[in-house]
Amino acid sequence: MITGTATEPPPRHFQLRCALAFAAPIGVNGIILPYFPVWLDTLKFSEFEIGMILAIPMIVRIVTAPIVGAIADRLQERSKVLMWSGMLSFMTALALFAVTGFWPVLIVYALQAAFFAAYVPVVDSIAVSGVRRWGFQYGALRVWGSVGFVAMSLLMGQLIGIWGGGVLPTVACLAFAMTIAAAFAAPRIGRKRRPSAGLRNWRLGAMGRLDLHMLMIGASVAQASHAMFYAFGAIHWQQVGFDGMEIGILWSTAVIAEIAVFFASAFIARHLSPWTMMRLGCAVAVARWAIFPMPLGFWGYLLLQSAHAFTFTFLHIGVQHKLVEIVREEQESSMQGTYFFYNGAFLALATFLSGALYRSYGVASYPAMALTAVLGLLLLALAARLQPQSAEGGGKSVDPS
Repeated sequence: MITGTATEPPPRHFQLRCALAFAAPIGVNGIILPYFPVWLDTLKFSEFEIGMILAIPMIVRIVTAPIVGAIADRLQERSKVLMWSGMLSFMTALALFAVTGFWPVLIVYALQAAFFAAYVPVVDSIAVSGVRRWGFQYGALRVWGSVGFVAMSLLMGQLIGIWGGGVLPTVACLAFAMTIAAAFAAPRIGRKRRPSAGLRNWRLGAMGRLDLHMLMIGASVAQASHAMFYAFGAIHWQQVGFDGMEIGILWSTAVIAEIAVFFASAFIARHLSPWTMMRLGCAVAVARWAIFPMPLGFWGYLLLQSAHAFTFTFLHIGVQHKLVEIVREEQESSMQGTYFFYNGAFLALATFLSGALYRSYGVASYPAMALTAVLGLLLLALAARLQPQSAEGGGKSVDPS
């Protein structure tokens, strides 16, 4: 259980404002992640071109997110980054109405990735500061992002069932407009505490810890096992005869399972260490992607989608709890940006390879994602062996479990 260290009270309605700040951008993901490939398919792009369009912006994100995170660490208010991110992303959403060819779509989507990359990591850093200063539960704050994802995914599935994939640019514009409003509502928590004199040299802080970087790399590789599903899951389900509403339900089932874990995160954290949560997430991912190519039918896929509670949520909560333990607040946005960098880098690589594999082997390619999860599990095991007996960056002892 994390107890707050601040003596001053939190900003008014901190939880509600964090909920809005999470719900809006992750609601955008509920539109873009499942259905942007469907929109690309309506433009008659090949599987390889779809893989390229999805992978290149990921590379852009991993470059921009750490840079903007470092800038946010030096601002009086991190929420200023959210305002600029929301407004510039909205402009790129408008541009989607005007593009149809491969290169124009790639350029606009890459710009959107650059502008939107830092939004969720900065919100994460604000939320984690709330955990650190006032003892809020991270899962209880982050869960509303998942609620936003479900709501927008279901809505988009319904709209695609009525008007087809061409409706995406319109809905994306409305969703990005909501991120601008959420940026104005986000909590203002002021400048982070100054580091002590001995920690002003970053080499002495958490940024220089090999075990922490290996932990983030291992978790990112495991998360990258979702790449083929993110790129081609909805397309595969269309091919086997599911309509837009059924696809929306399948995506939403995964996130509903995610929501259940976030709500129960305080209970889970009392009984499972972050290491155990991450290992469970990797193990379930291996099984999930090995089973996915089988002809499961709608109800079988519905059950399999529930495994997202482990393959994403357990991994994500485990990483965030370790960051709270180890990373000092003055490095919070930078470390979130670094984690986003690793996440994006391996997801981009896996997405690029998924396009080539899926073009050649179709749904039979999913066992390659199971092997990716195995690699993530091995890297996390290495991170656990590398950890020191005490966390110099954060001042807490490191659990050996």
